[in-house]
Amino acid sequence: MDFMYGELTDKDTTEKMRLTFENYEMNSFEILMYKKNRTPVWFFVKIAPIRNEQEKVVLFLCTFSDITAFKQPIEDDSSKGWGKFARLTRALTSSRGVLQQLQPTVHKGENVHKHSRLAEVLQLGSDILPQYKQETPKTPPHIILHYCLFKTTWDWVILILTFYTAIMVPYNVSFKMKQNNVTWLVVDSIVDVIFLVDIVLNFHTTFVGPAGEVISDPKLIRMNYLKTWFVIDLLSCLPYDVINAFENVDEGISSLFSSLKVVRLLRLGRVARKLDHYIEYGAAVLVLLVCVFGLAAHWLACIWYSIGYYEIIDEETNIIRKDSWLYILAETVGSPYYYNDSSGNWDGGPNNDSVYITSLYFTMTSLTSIGFGNIAPTTDGEKIFAVAMMMIGCDKYFWQYSYRI
Repeated sequence: MDFMYGELTDKDTTEKMRLTFENYEMNSFEILMYKKNRTPVWFFVKIAPIRNEQEKVVLFLCTFSDITAFKQPIEDDSSKGWGKFARLTRALTSSRGVLQQLQPTVHKGENVHKHSRLAEVLQLGSDILPQYKQETPKTPPHIILHYCLFKTTWDWVILILTFYTAIMVPYNVSFKMKQNNVTWLVVDSIVDVIFLVDIVLNFHTTFVGPAGEVISDPKLIRMNYLKTWFVIDLLSCLPYDVINAFENVDEGISSLFSSLKVVRLLRLGRVARKLDHYIEYGAAVLVLLVCVFGLAAHWLACIWYSIGYYEIIDEETNIIRKDSWLYILAETVGSPYYYNDSSGNWDGGPNNDSVYITSLYFTMTSLTSIGFGNIAPTTDGEKIFAVAMMMIGCDKYFWQYSYRI
């Protein structure tokens, strides 16, 4: 701040400010500084160190309040020859905005003898909170602050439902689950309605601008949301399960709508951004790594089953592959495949629970580089996918090694 000092700046005060920064202390001062055009201005400066979780000072919060209107008018070249009353009138007129900002605000039902803003500004105690901690930003009635208790609770509900979607969507798409179960259909419909309500709330929620300010203008909020997450959120709340529940829906259209449900996984980008500030805690990092590993294994298990399901039957000869892991599993659990003459299709096979557990077992052993060999890829597609999983497992160990270094 040396560039704001001038010939009338008190040197003792500047030295105290320097020591405050060096000793990481909290303090407040009244000091005379100069603008770019060399106009003298009185400031009430409050300095507060900001500490992180390790109690280390990472930055200082400095607030400057213009109190020129409450100091004796300063003699400068433009005011020489003026009377004292004229100089005082000039100072008060030029600082009208400061007077309006510092005047006390008395609401109905409040004590009239409550300390005014002027008394707070002129107070020399070091325990004064910054203004943004004392007051809530003024917003229109229909605008919600993004850090209020309601919005924070709502965001955690959306986060939990996003994890639910990240688990159920790949499973339903891979296993072609028709939502004939009324219970699950109602649950998924409720999730869709909540996602729809979330879209409405996002059109009325403040956000942080590029300069760190809270944007509460309704038009700017809508434009920002339309440019960022609106399309993804809209595709996420469409009732795909309700459409698939109808029996007369064409198989191709049903598969298309089931595939479009994968778009909901893009909402995990919000989850990653929300959980980013937890990476400083060791226990939180461990829990997040376990969740990410389990979620990745779940997705890969669904893909592994889809590959086996599409390749178990030779399309040219319509003969089942007896070396397929699905055929071996069906024989092991006592539910073999059989050819249905009336429909011309292969029926039977293991149930979905047994298939999913086996697929998850294979992906877990492949990602951890264990691989017992009791489940092995046989077709080209399965082998390529198995190689990709091994490479993902190697990248995981390399990342852990780099993290330790």
